[in-house]
Amino acid sequence: MTVQFRRRFLATFVAGFAGLYAVGAQAAVSPLELVGPISDYKLYVAQNVRKLAADVRVFTAAVKAGDIEKAKKLYAPTRTSYERVEPVAELFTDLDQSIDSRADDHEKAEKDPAFIGFHRIEYSLWTLKTTKDLNPVADKLLADVLELQKRLGALTFPPEKVVGGAAVLMEEVAATKISGEENRYSHTDLWDFQSNFEGAYKIVELLRPLVVKQDKAFADKADANFKVVFDTLAKYRTTDGGFETYSKLTDRDRKLLAGRVNTLAEDLSKLRGMLGLN
Repeated sequence: MTVQFRRRFLATFVAGFAGLYAVGAQAAVSPLELVGPISDYKLYVAQNVRKLAADVRVFTAAVKAGDIEKAKKLYAPTRTSYERVEPVAELFTDLDQSIDSRADDHEKAEKDPAFIGFHRIEYSLWTLKTTKDLNPVADKLLADVLELQKRLGALTFPPEKVVGGAAVLMEEVAATKISGEENRYSHTDLWDFQSNFEGAYKIVELLRPLVVKQDKAFADKADANFKVVFDTLAKYRTTDGGFETYSKLTDRDRKLLAGRVNTLAEDLSKLRGMLGLN
């Protein structure tokens, strides 16, 4: 990361934090104390989006070349970088809709022309078993990811959106993703879960020194709950570093994950108040 890029990041934070000074007197944590952790998180997002752009370029090339098996092999690992930054997807909702919408988000489901992005390609690869007519979809996916990368430098990351986004993501995992609905054609959901948890935990990890000052027991509890979900997923790791298909997950582990993820969502929702971000 260049010095100029870091300076540009910090400049956006000055603007983003300015509004917090009005309530700084009531905040449990000074707005200035949040600048470092949120700056580091934005760098984390930028690194993941850079990796995403490189991986999507290779993935979409395989799709356009008609290499179904290669594209299927690349699908899950390519998505991991995007799933790690999902806590802040609200900051680029138009691109998120284009990149990661599901068939359910569209009136005509899989047959809707507006159904594009990762899951349209997933549907074609696993269900239709063809790459026919996917060239425009692949080109659009790559263009959207490159646009996201382009926007990041000037994008403000409000602390309440970062922490709140992590809580909302955990709620979504527990309420809907746990059913396996997101990657319903490929059943590669465990890859997404791992990345979602990593992205949410990164926020907790960066804010941990501030949280410990407020409530060390709370910080330790959050760490322990994250460990449970990571340990559960580790049981389904494959020798190549990937994951078993979602169908291999037992009902007991699904229930355990749902319960622990709900607890994480509650923890993260409390974190906003603890940091004076409500």
